[in-house]
Amino acid sequence: MSAPTSPTTHEGEQSADLPAGAEPAETTTATLAPEATTAVGQAPARRRSGRWIDRWDPEDPTFWRDGGRKVASRNLWISIFAEFLGFAVWALWSIVVPQLPAAGFALTVDQQFWLIAVPSLVGATLRIPYTFAVPVFGGRNWTVVSALLLLLPTAALAVVVQNPETPFGLMLGAAALAGFGGGNFASSMANISFFYPEKEKGKALGLNAAGGNLGTAAVQLAVPLVIVAGAGIALERAGLMMVPFIVLAAFLAWRFMDNLSTAKADPRSFAAATKNKHTWIISFLYIGTFGSFIGYAGAFPMLLKGQFPEVTLSIAFLGALVGSVTRPLGGIIADRVGGTRVTIASYGVMALGAFGAIQALQSHSFGLFFGSFLLLFVATGIGNGSTYRMIPAVFQASAVPGGAVDGAGTVDAAALDETRARARKAAAGCIGIAGAIGAFGGFLIPRGFAASTSLAGSLVPALWTFIGVYAVMAVVAWAVYLRKGAALAAARI
Repeated sequence: MSAPTSPTTHEGEQSADLPAGAEPAETTTATLAPEATTAVGQAPARRRSGRWIDRWDPEDPTFWRDGGRKVASRNLWISIFAEFLGFAVWALWSIVVPQLPAAGFALTVDQQFWLIAVPSLVGATLRIPYTFAVPVFGGRNWTVVSALLLLLPTAALAVVVQNPETPFGLMLGAAALAGFGGGNFASSMANISFFYPEKEKGKALGLNAAGGNLGTAAVQLAVPLVIVAGAGIALERAGLMMVPFIVLAAFLAWRFMDNLSTAKADPRSFAAATKNKHTWIISFLYIGTFGSFIGYAGAFPMLLKGQFPEVTLSIAFLGALVGSVTRPLGGIIADRVGGTRVTIASYGVMALGAFGAIQALQSHSFGLFFGSFLLLFVATGIGNGSTYRMIPAVFQASAVPGGAVDGAGTVDAAALDETRARARKAAAGCIGIAGAIGAFGGFLIPRGFAASTSLAGSLVPALWTFIGVYAVMAVVAWAVYLRKGAALAAARI
């Protein structure tokens, strides 16, 4: 059997950093003989076009050291850039809507909040199909497609904001297209998870998530500056400014990312997760953390414009910024003291921030209002990290051996390993489901502010409602995972 020769990964180009034993599916007769194999004793690589890698084993230390890490890192950083743009497009309307009245649009407050809320509704809905797109089409291929899809919402925005007579229904449809950016998070996270070994997945996925979240802050900082460059307000620039970056992301993904043929869809993990009560409990808790982050990030510029019109809108980006950079911190702290404790504490801090915002509205104190919301954003970021950290811990702790224990009370190691493997798969399914359900908070919070303003003429009732919801979520987390006598209390979730 012949030894492997130099592989090609893109239209005959030789890859210098592909690890030993990793074999791309496409080859050329000049570089790889038909009988060549990926490793001794393994079947020949299949031949398909595109940057496909047929053998990928990051759990093998030698494979990982001899090039696997380099390939994974290259895919990670391009994925972060593409996801960063996804979040930026997802958040475009959050910073454009407060500028619409100055551009001549006569919209009610309720209509403005609809334009902010609907991208989150669409983005949350798209997260499940986007997760399955990676195994079906390939991570590199889908990154190219999902990046290019962002041209639709940016072009639509650039068109509809140029005419103040644009029907509201048409504007709402253009805003809904921004939901494509919200779906990108799910496919990006799914793709990167296939590249890394278990011991490094947490760090890689944390970087991927935080880097993506920063797109919200970046667009909220840049748009107010770009649209007023020169004379007047040119809202169409908010969409047009994204186009070259989207094209660049698609090109980088096409040229430098890879597809893994070993990345397989596992519908059974989703099926197992849907049957587990903890999936729905954690999804509920995640609405309070990630849902609050994306919801407040979307509504914050509008809140500032409505309550403190004298303040420059560019500072709104600081909320999304602190919420993004504190997300990894939540996971780090949760590793030390337990995810449930950190999540409950984050609910408490969010409630405190919301109460501070109520006091600020009553006294019309911008400093207190802004500081209270920054506190809210910090708590959402930490809560995002800690709630995600709870998922694998909960599913492993709740994986009761059952059949792994024989009549004499002896644990069957093989059966126990199988049970734990099933728990890991169910946890993976839970991550996808919780990520989708949690994102619906990005719809609920702006709509809550809209209802509060319409019915009471104030944001205060909405904030009191959010405080009550955080209290309920904290009680649920305590009762299920910390309460003395609870089934998982001893597991230190």
